[in-house]
Amino acid sequence: MHHAPLTLRFDEPAPLDRWQEEALPIGNGSLGASLFGHVSHDEVFLNEKTLWTGGPGVPGYRYGNYPDDEVAGRRRNLRTVRDTIDAQGSMPAREVAALLGQPKVGYGAYQSFGKLQFAFAHPDGPVTGYERALDISRSLGTVTYRAGGVAFTREYLASYPHNVVMMRFTADHPGQISFRVTYDRKLQGLPPHPEHGEVTEALARGGVTAEGTRLRLQGVSGNNGLRYTALAEVAAEGGRTSVDGGAILVDGADAVTVIWAAATDYGPRHHEDITRSYRNGQTAEAVAEGVARRIDDALDAGWAAVQAAHEADYRELFGRVELRLDGAPLEELFYQYGRYLLISSSRDGVLGAANLQGVWNESNNPPWGADYHTNINIQMNYWPAFSANLSETYDAYLEYILSIADGAGEESARNVFGYDDTWMVMNETTPWGFTGVFDWATAFWFPDANAWLAQAFWWKYLYTGDEAFLREQAYPFLRRTARFWKQYLVEDPRDGTLVANPSYSPEHGDFTSGAAMTQQIVVELFATTIEAARVLGFDDEAAQLESFAERISSGLEISPQTGMLREWKHSDALGEIHHRHSSHLYALWPGRTVAPGTDLAEAARRSLEHRGDGGTGWSMAWKIHFWAKLGEGDRAHQMLRNLLTHSTYPNLWDAHPPFQIDGNFGATSGINEMLVANEPGVVVVLPALPEAWPSGSFDGIQAWRQVTVGATWAEGRVQEIRLATGLDGPLSVRTPMANGSATVTDDEGNPVPSERNDGVLSFTAAAGGRYTITPG
Repeated sequence: MHHAPLTLRFDEPAPLDRWQEEALPIGNGSLGASLFGHVSHDEVFLNEKTLWTGGPGVPGYRYGNYPDDEVAGRRRNLRTVRDTIDAQGSMPAREVAALLGQPKVGYGAYQSFGKLQFAFAHPDGPVTGYERALDISRSLGTVTYRAGGVAFTREYLASYPHNVVMMRFTADHPGQISFRVTYDRKLQGLPPHPEHGEVTEALARGGVTAEGTRLRLQGVSGNNGLRYTALAEVAAEGGRTSVDGGAILVDGADAVTVIWAAATDYGPRHHEDITRSYRNGQTAEAVAEGVARRIDDALDAGWAAVQAAHEADYRELFGRVELRLDGAPLEELFYQYGRYLLISSSRDGVLGAANLQGVWNESNNPPWGADYHTNINIQMNYWPAFSANLSETYDAYLEYILSIADGAGEESARNVFGYDDTWMVMNETTPWGFTGVFDWATAFWFPDANAWLAQAFWWKYLYTGDEAFLREQAYPFLRRTARFWKQYLVEDPRDGTLVANPSYSPEHGDFTSGAAMTQQIVVELFATTIEAARVLGFDDEAAQLESFAERISSGLEISPQTGMLREWKHSDALGEIHHRHSSHLYALWPGRTVAPGTDLAEAARRSLEHRGDGGTGWSMAWKIHFWAKLGEGDRAHQMLRNLLTHSTYPNLWDAHPPFQIDGNFGATSGINEMLVANEPGVVVVLPALPEAWPSGSFDGIQAWRQVTVGATWAEGRVQEIRLATGLDGPLSVRTPMANGSATVTDDEGNPVPSERNDGVLSFTAAAGGRYTITPG
């Protein structure tokens, strides 16, 4: 692969059995396609985000809740687990799972929507000048080559405005486009499985037909009754088009446009009647009509208009951030590739949130079902959404959280714990509101997830300063989540503090009470909820929360033996030395409790040294943040290099392994944190600049309260800071320039009064203002 600015280039096709390593992805948030670029026999793998097995419609599905006749016994088992942990200090994970876990029933998996298969005819002669490319500045895939003296071009895009995948095949001579195209359901012959149902592939009972210029895949999943339709329109200019059985033939066309779209009757809401839960109520005919309408609209518009609308929409998002790292083009590309993938896999839609593989999946039994893991993975997917200036991708995340919390999560909280007016979810979930319990010993119990996910609403407030959103959505959700923990936390007989029992540090060790990660997350939840109440003037509610929160164990203990942060309360156990999870460092990142320069920060640094610089892809991405937060840019950069060197495929997808997209998003977020950090009331510019980036610049990175930041530096020293402000009020910037003389000017070059104190420069900003800080 050759690297040019913001383009991935290959000089050969991707092998069809190396999808995760070499295919090039395009997507519009709901639809995805993977490109291989073979000259004669090519395939395009297709996805639509709501095509899942599992959930309502599968016999025995109950959102992961206990059967009614087991509820009382399971509550007694919970008491047994708590008593055992209090008496013995810990309990093996397999023993806890035996008492509280249960097999998954109807969990399901994300599905492939099949593939289009093309058999192209070419003039006689060798193929030369081959290139397969993905231009992420335009969100456009291309394949170009010459055969028999004719130059062929294929272009691919996934349009958000038209909600279609579109392909354009052209040549520099007339009448040269000839091919046969079929629609393959990509069935893999999977056997029945309790997690997925008797029929484990959604398209198994679908049918493909060819009529006129259109291939149609339509059916009802034998697994869960999900209705689905996909259409591929083959619009030729010149030549002859015909149907041959289940295929469409194009002969001697000047150019051909292929348009693909798909949909199901999935709906992102729980319903009391499980037969209507997570369905939108559409008939099969209505689903098909909606897909056909999108195809017709794109066909009427034509390739040029669809491409123009697509690129205008995409560039408006992608073009907001510019990054130049002199001498590090791959790191620039990798950073922007994360932004590309987020735009391409998370937009508002029926199911907008990016899953473990974004929107791309070639298997009907993908790793972990390509589901939503809530013990860091889905959260990491959205770490860069605001900082990378892609706020439009974030609401899909919030909508997904609400879709599982409202109804399903409430029902599970009542079933599993007997708690009303709150909600829960454990370690793994799906679009089907699977918010209950399963039985994988090292991953089945993680009630912490609801508190971590609730922080997503607070993050939106931090970045936007939108008090209406805080009042109407964020604070009610935070308060509802805090109700769970007011009931789940129990008194620790060792010291009288409130702890979670049982609690588990993902994904190793024994069950204990008061594990560091759980306590840190819960402390943050209450601190956030209290702060939100104060902002909104709900002082009485804040005081009530404070009286409870002050009893919660902090989860921050420094071992006198090791000098590290303890992962388990009152224990110097170190667990697996190089384990991928660094759970006990949550308070350092994404939490905000551990401040640089403190004893806790030093303990966190020692813990990081102990964990080492290895790990899976997303694990190394997490460590970029840790080191950046500690102000150690060279170590943060080393983690970035390790991620690129050891856990990145040739197509730049993150290698867990296998492919898992959170590492891509985590890397982009980590680079943002090296360049711009947030402290309460302060924007920190270039907090962790490594020696490997001696000069460079950026513009467009977002800080809290609608502050957009840019900077230029040379020889490791900042030369200029640029700020655009969305809100009125005081603005403070931490920068080495504040240690000497520095000048603030507005966009007309007028001086702005400012103060300098202890490395922080402060002034009063206006909404819509633009300011520049320079030395002198």
